[in-house]
Amino acid sequence: MADLPLDLEQELAERLGDAFDRERKIVRALEALGPVGDRDVVLLDGAGGRRASELAELGARLVHVDPVYPFRAPLVEDRSADAIVAFWNGFHGVDEGELAEADRVLRPGGRLLIVHDYGRDDVSRLRGDRPEYGAWSRRDGPFLRGGFRIRVLHCFWTWDTIDETRAFLSEAFGEQGAALELKRPRLSHNVAIYHRSTRYREA
Repeated sequence: MADLPLDLEQELAERLGDAFDRERKIVRALEALGPVGDRDVVLLDGAGGRRASELAELGARLVHVDPVYPFRAPLVEDRSADAIVAFWNGFHGVDEGELAEADRVLRPGGRLLIVHDYGRDDVSRLRGDRPEYGAWSRRDGPFLRGGFRIRVLHCFWTWDTIDETRAFLSEAFGEQGAALELKRPRLSHNVAIYHRSTRYREA
C-alpha cells in the first residue's frame, strides 16, 4: 500500500506506519502545495490507508484509483478533480501519456502532487542505490526537466525507545539494519514532493 515507501509483511508495516512521519509533515505539505482540503482529489493507491485518512481529515473528497503503468483513470470524468496525489507507487519519471491523462482529469489550475523518496538520509543507507535517490531529483532529471518543481521534507521514523528502533531495524533489514548506528530512537527519511499545475488547453 502507498502509505509506505517499501513492502513489508503486515506486522512490520504496522509498526513502521506508527513510526513514520508522526509530525504529519507530508499531508501538511500537500495542503500547502495543493491545496487538497475541501477539494476533489484523485488518490492513487491509498484506499483505506493512513494518508487517505489524513487527507480526509482535511476535508478532501477522495476518489481512489488503482496504480497502473502508465497512469490511467478511465472512470474519472474529464476536468473533475482539483488535485491528483500519488504516493510512491505512481509516476516513476515523466511520461507524456501519463501527464496527458492527468491533465484530462484535472480542472484548470489543478495540481499533480507526486510523493517519492529523496535520499541523502538514514533510510537510503538501508535500501541501497535507487533512481529516486539520485537521477530523479537532479536538475537534469526527468521531473525537474519535465516542468515539475520539488519540495523536500525532512521526515523521520520515530519510536519511543532506541530498543524499539533497533528491534524493528533488525527484523525488517537483517544484519544491515542491526549494524546501523543510532544515537536517538529515530531515522531521518527525506521525502520529495514533485508538483506541477495542469497544462490546460481549450478543446
